[in-house]
Amino acid sequence: MKRGDIIDHSSVDEMDTQTDTCLKERMEWFKDQKFGLFMHWGINSVWGICESWPLSPADEWARPDTMKPWLERGKDIERFSSDYKALNKQFNPVKFNPESWADAAKYAGMKYVCFTTKHHDGFCMFDTKTTDFKITNPDCPFHSNTRANVVKEIFETFRQRDFGIWCYFSKSDWHVPYYWNPDLPVNDRNPNYDTHKHPELWEKFVKYTHSQITELLSDYGHVDVLWLDGGQVRPPDQDIRMDEIAEFGRKLQPGLIIADRTVGGKNENFITPEQTVPDEAIDFPWESCITMGPTFAYEFDSEYKPTRYLIHLLIDIVAKGGNLLLNIAPSPEGLFDETAIQRLHEIGDWMAINQEAIYGSRPIAPYKEGQICYTKKGNTVYALILADKCKEIPNESIILKSLLPREGTSIKMLGEEKELSWKHYGDYVEVKMPQHKLPCNHAWVLKYKIKEV
Repeated sequence: MKRGDIIDHSSVDEMDTQTDTCLKERMEWFKDQKFGLFMHWGINSVWGICESWPLSPADEWARPDTMKPWLERGKDIERFSSDYKALNKQFNPVKFNPESWADAAKYAGMKYVCFTTKHHDGFCMFDTKTTDFKITNPDCPFHSNTRANVVKEIFETFRQRDFGIWCYFSKSDWHVPYYWNPDLPVNDRNPNYDTHKHPELWEKFVKYTHSQITELLSDYGHVDVLWLDGGQVRPPDQDIRMDEIAEFGRKLQPGLIIADRTVGGKNENFITPEQTVPDEAIDFPWESCITMGPTFAYEFDSEYKPTRYLIHLLIDIVAKGGNLLLNIAPSPEGLFDETAIQRLHEIGDWMAINQEAIYGSRPIAPYKEGQICYTKKGNTVYALILADKCKEIPNESIILKSLLPREGTSIKMLGEEKELSWKHYGDYVEVKMPQHKLPCNHAWVLKYKIKEV
């Protein structure tokens, strides 16, 4: 699946109904979290280019003519691929400080972290025993750093701050010879041999994959979610025996949630729209992974989405019953750009006032009407009013056309002590909004009771 592709949700109805009691409970916990940090980080950051995808000949979109390393190598994919794979010899993020990332994410109100332990290019950000293509190998200059086992450092640091741990892992691996056989030409993102004609080679890949997942679920503390990418790796041609992975995964990590993304079936416990938000609420657990910058990878001089856009994005997703997994890519030195830190701080200022309407909430129809989104907890409703473009205060009055407050209830704005004045007019309610300095910017939340639903 290409970055930015629209996800086909038609497979939701075919998914397992999740009869396991433990998993059902864990999925309710998952739906409570609402907001997480995604980090794509690897050797591609040295060049400031798209992760992994430029290595696939068929994925021409990942090698635009504006990509400097591609132009410098005369658009020769063999030369380009060879030099890309050698970036491990330059990768040296000496300013890596996961405490700063975790503190910024916690202030922003994020509840979990999803980190790329290995992307499709096969470079491992953990101290695996299965390959030398890893950050802790002597040919990587960072290997001698006391924090070289990056996955361990990130998971431990975020876990200490009570974050949930999402373990991103690519099922495809374009470095190991059992997936892309070096004796044969590579055409696309799939194995470059017929897996049915060479079952012994494919079995080596399956065992390799199982070994790496076992390491991650055994040696890196508690893991909440195994977030599997590489949706083309699926039966019948690329069967890595997902049922086995789920079985041993849950023995190692009881209650483990799995996202075998874009595949469907019982091992896709939630679905993962990428760079998009569904138009309507989905009656199945879901999480949109969306970038703060233009792409998932680190790019030099990135332009980040405005704070207001990001807050409205979070509200829209939560109102439809989903989680937002917001991606920030660290630099090759191991830093977040200052603008990204500023965005997290500003989101955190808003969340400090309005988090009650976000965490642990559930969707309620009609979900969104114009500039008003809705969430609920029991018979308490939160109406989240999105600021109009370029406006810092709401209109003098707000019209609620659905989910009307019950008679005698109070309406309050989160962050304000005084009750708001409101009046019932037949089939709608008018709420008078304060016009003084408000407790937050970008969106305001009204809290009130409705009849039992």
